[in-house]
Amino acid sequence: MSRKKLRERSQIGTPPSRLIDTRIKELADWRGTMLARLRTLIKQADPEVVEEWKWRGVPVWSHDGLICTGETYQNVVKMTFPKGATLEDPSRLFNASLEGNTRRAIDFHEGDTIDEKALKALVRAAVRLNASRAATAARAR
Repeated sequence: MSRKKLRERSQIGTPPSRLIDTRIKELADWRGTMLARLRTLIKQADPEVVEEWKWRGVPVWSHDGLICTGETYQNVVKMTFPKGATLEDPSRLFNASLEGNTRRAIDFHEGDTIDEKALKALVRAAVRLNASRAATAARAR
């Protein structure tokens, strides 16, 4: 069995928060530090956020639906908002995946600073959008 398959199998039953902790420690460079800071800001923006682990190793934050993901690549930490095109972004944080009709992303590079206030506002906006859609779906039933 491949190393990747063994790792995936060993993750079964592990709480997502622990898997995210492990990912941050494994990175052991600026990407881990950035992912940890983004995670903290998401939790500050929405204390009821649910952490998930999807698609074979992507940290995901949800509340009444997906809020955002925290993907790590060699040169970037990407925060993707699946419904980002619907969100107001007055601080113009979105800088990636701008061409689509649905999602938007923020690419963070080594040395970038985070506009923490604006990011928390964006997370809260995504939570409100999810809550409004959940309420509409509940009324339709």
